[in-house]
Amino acid sequence: MSVSVLGIRHHGPGSARSLRDELERLKPDIVLIEGPPEADALAGLAADPDLRPPVALLAHVPGEPARAAFWPFAEFSPEWQAIRHAVRTGVPVRFCDLPAAHGLALDRGGSPDGPADEDPGEGGPGAVAPDDGPREARPADAPGGSPDSGAPGDRPQERGPDAPESGAPAVPVDPIAALARAAGYDDPERWWEDAVEHRGDTPFEVIAEAMAAVRDGHVPDAREARREAYMRRTIRRAVKEGFERIAVVCGAWHVPALTGVPGGGGAWGAGLPPVKADDALLRGLPKVKAEITWVPWTYGRLASWSGYGAGVTSPGWYHHLFASADRPVERWLTAAAGVLRDEGLPVSSAHVIEAVRLAGSLAVLRGRPLAGLAEVTEAARAVLCEGDDLPVELIRRRMVVGERLGHVPDSTPMVPLQRHLREEQRRLRLKPEALDRELDLDLRKPLDLDRSGLLHRLRLLGVDWGVPARSRGKGTFRESWTLAWRPEFDVDLIEAGAWGTTVLAAASARARDLADGGPGSGRGSLADLTGLVERCLLADLPDALPYVLDALAARAALDNDVTHLMAALPAMVRARRYGDVRGTPAEGLTAIVDALLTRICVGLGAAVTGLDDDAARDLLRHIDEVHAAVALLDDGPAGGVSRDETPRGRWTATLRGLSGRSGLHGLIEGRLTRILLDAGDLDDAEAGRRMALSMSAGHPPARAAAWIEGFLSGGGLLLVHDARLLGLVDGWLAGLAPETFVDVLPLLRRTFGAFAVPERRSIGSRVRALGTRETAAAAAEEIDEARAAAAVRTVLALLGRTETP
Repeated sequence: MSVSVLGIRHHGPGSARSLRDELERLKPDIVLIEGPPEADALAGLAADPDLRPPVALLAHVPGEPARAAFWPFAEFSPEWQAIRHAVRTGVPVRFCDLPAAHGLALDRGGSPDGPADEDPGEGGPGAVAPDDGPREARPADAPGGSPDSGAPGDRPQERGPDAPESGAPAVPVDPIAALARAAGYDDPERWWEDAVEHRGDTPFEVIAEAMAAVRDGHVPDAREARREAYMRRTIRRAVKEGFERIAVVCGAWHVPALTGVPGGGGAWGAGLPPVKADDALLRGLPKVKAEITWVPWTYGRLASWSGYGAGVTSPGWYHHLFASADRPVERWLTAAAGVLRDEGLPVSSAHVIEAVRLAGSLAVLRGRPLAGLAEVTEAARAVLCEGDDLPVELIRRRMVVGERLGHVPDSTPMVPLQRHLREEQRRLRLKPEALDRELDLDLRKPLDLDRSGLLHRLRLLGVDWGVPARSRGKGTFRESWTLAWRPEFDVDLIEAGAWGTTVLAAASARARDLADGGPGSGRGSLADLTGLVERCLLADLPDALPYVLDALAARAALDNDVTHLMAALPAMVRARRYGDVRGTPAEGLTAIVDALLTRICVGLGAAVTGLDDDAARDLLRHIDEVHAAVALLDDGPAGGVSRDETPRGRWTATLRGLSGRSGLHGLIEGRLTRILLDAGDLDDAEAGRRMALSMSAGHPPARAAAWIEGFLSGGGLLLVHDARLLGLVDGWLAGLAPETFVDVLPLLRRTFGAFAVPERRSIGSRVRALGTRETAAAAAEEIDEARAAAAVRTVLALLGRTETP
């Protein structure tokens, strides 16, 4: 019987190649891999060609999606290669780390001394708050740059020689940094790549010996001690079951804890803690019910900058090193040239040859066995990109990190909602992708209409696979989206699975819950309920829409605040319009819109009185929004209905009655005048009269400035095309006393500063022309007709004419 403990670095291509070769040599009859034992039944899926890395094991607590953890695997992950070897050779494969049922319980602060099925509750130093979301599991608690490449906060702790077993300050251990210093390197990552990743032939015995030296005197913390105790328990169980050649694949940091010390007479286990000690460590651990499955992963989430504790800085580069054992530098720079050519940049074969030579020269100067990522990047920058950092960033995004998104087969355990979404993605030809993808939809096409409905339903469920973007078209039948799949969406789908087994059913149930005031409903606002109606129409939820409409009608009947009603109306009008455009029946919307508008028209008179500047500005925003919404309701009288009885007519009549009232805030009065002028309800003469009255000496300058701001808030083109109104504003401004002008100028600057640059330029030209015409008129009065006659005859002769026109 032999037990071979093979220490690797998670997501290390050199470790993966060495491990693959070592397993071929050892020919084990069982393979034990660091990971959650609940995944033992899923390891066989690695034989399915549709399980394509990067993928991750997802463990979660049913009903509590925030309590979840991922164990990612890439093609160049040693653990993945171990799984593939086992399924290819037909030998059993098991995971030997602490079960996820215990790990998720401990992460919520569960007491290790509590009963096995105890709910650990909310507290504790390692607690994960419910809104913290799922985490990526730490494959091994070692420092960044170590073979286990954990986050700094996950480092194994070393206590001082005189420190007690608990409560003593811990000193972080960075094994790779210690080994790099011993080798004369100042960069631990560069040393590890030179010694292991760029070679692929480092003996596992050497790694084990190095880790034993680094761990000398190390006292593991409670979590690390439990994990290693469980690993030893799993190995002992395999030995007891009669396996003769056992291969254990784990983070290099754990090798000394799993092999014991020399002098044991050749038998595995000599020098290791006794079975009773390990059992004592594992007795009474808190436990929760955990489920596990495979989910797709991305190279972007595998990178260390994403926050993943065992991440690597360059997943794409590591994948290349693993897949291209022959001439990796030449192949990499050739691929980089292809990326640049795809973007229209001129890169020739001579560029590639020169870049390869430069990368090799840099590696020789730096004493490296192979040009690393730093060398090929510098060579690409200097030769392929000619010193420009922007193309280098393109290479980094496309190649160094990579765009790869994994895939899991249909036989993978999934909640029904996940499976239905996969079917919908295939039916609608919407392939999940890791990078942002722009999608333009034409809602007149059945396929695009179904795509839009799916994306809106997912957003209602909290799965923001698609984010609406500003449409590049002008019609209401166009939609633009930005799509990007994130691994955590699988957790969101598991959570949303409680609402239904299909996307349609789940979105409908979620909409009804939001209408009832469920979590995240924001039901305190009438505008939020009308927004929910709009979302139901966008998502095409005919079963949920009547329920939400009933809730909206009940809420609107009890809400007497006119500003609440005004805030609710635009969303309702848009919903009514979407119902028309999408062919979605929206019975009940017209009656609710009509009732809301009627109550707004009745209550607006009281709402506009006694306003200060801030309240006036807020009400003005609501007036503009309602005015824009009413414009979408009808175009004029139809079916024998007079114009004044239409929604637009009633709204205009309300504004007309308010505009002549005294005591209105200048901002409101000016805006109402402008709206009525644009609607044709006022002629230019009446608008000019009202402007002249507002700017008369009887009004304070600040009120006059507010009136002008309200009047011009719809845009400055009116002053460009109406010289008389521009003359009124110019005359009023020119007639102000110097001290009054100083007080009014900031208000007017705010008004005119909101105009577009071309509008301001045109207004300035018009003002200059006003002065020119006045000067020309004054000059015309002083012209001597007799003296001018001779000049007129000369000009006519030059033009070939003999008569005065």
